[in-house]
Amino acid sequence: MTGRPARVVGFGDNVVDRFTERGVLYPGGNCVNFAVFAGRLGAESAYLGVLGSDDAARHLRASLTALGVSTERCVEREGDTGWCDVTVVDGDRVFGNWDAGVVLEQPFEPSADDYAYLAGFDLVHMSAYAGLEPHLAELRTHARLVSFDLSDEAEQRSAEYLDGVAPWVDLAVLSLADLDWPAAEALAREVHARGAGLCLVTRGLEGSAVFDGERMHRADAVEIDAHDTMGAGDAFITAFTLTLLEHGWSRDTALPALVIETALRRSARFAAEQCAVDGAFGYPKEILQ
Repeated sequence: MTGRPARVVGFGDNVVDRFTERGVLYPGGNCVNFAVFAGRLGAESAYLGVLGSDDAARHLRASLTALGVSTERCVEREGDTGWCDVTVVDGDRVFGNWDAGVVLEQPFEPSADDYAYLAGFDLVHMSAYAGLEPHLAELRTHARLVSFDLSDEAEQRSAEYLDGVAPWVDLAVLSLADLDWPAAEALAREVHARGAGLCLVTRGLEGSAVFDGERMHRADAVEIDAHDTMGAGDAFITAFTLTLLEHGWSRDTALPALVIETALRRSARFAAEQCAVDGAFGYPKEILQ
């Protein structure tokens, strides 16, 4: 990919993050955040997923439109947008109660036209919170590249779950702040052995790494006085994938160590900058009682 901006799409979850102490909510969700951050980094971006029929969904869609993120193929279904209650303690977001809403209650069912649409992007980014795992094998036959955020839940580390995801993704993202580096590297190697291409490990202040099938590339985190860490991990993923795309990432191209390590450092800086923003990307709305 040269001579034009990358075209990427976040395909999957959306939520609103409810900062109850502030009395406001912010649009978010891993795949929504990815699309927004990609646009801010100069890519042409879109979001595809299920939107609810409530006021929160209307706010989320309006926010994406204002940011230049296409939502043209989203489907709207009767029901509520997913939500998560959040508090910020010493700059770090702490999650409370949550509900997945229509995204998991009525998961997206891609049509032939949807697959054709997704095939037009350089990268499709997905997450573990949209119920789309059954469609990964078919998606791989259409998409140029697929990245997938496995999040930090134990259930997404089970052999059964990994066998349903790893063979179909070009980049598996593992949030492993709860593990030490030897255990994190062992899991990255396991995910690669089960079929994933590159395996990106993020460990918060402990830094990040990528296993490329041969070696583990490591990078330090950028230390800052964080205001709000909401969305920092998603910012990291976005900057990482876009940097790889800028350097010709494809299924048939082995990326040099210098490119991977450069991507890790750039992503750490972008994620650190994100920690100065309220919510994932701003656009607050008063919580209606």
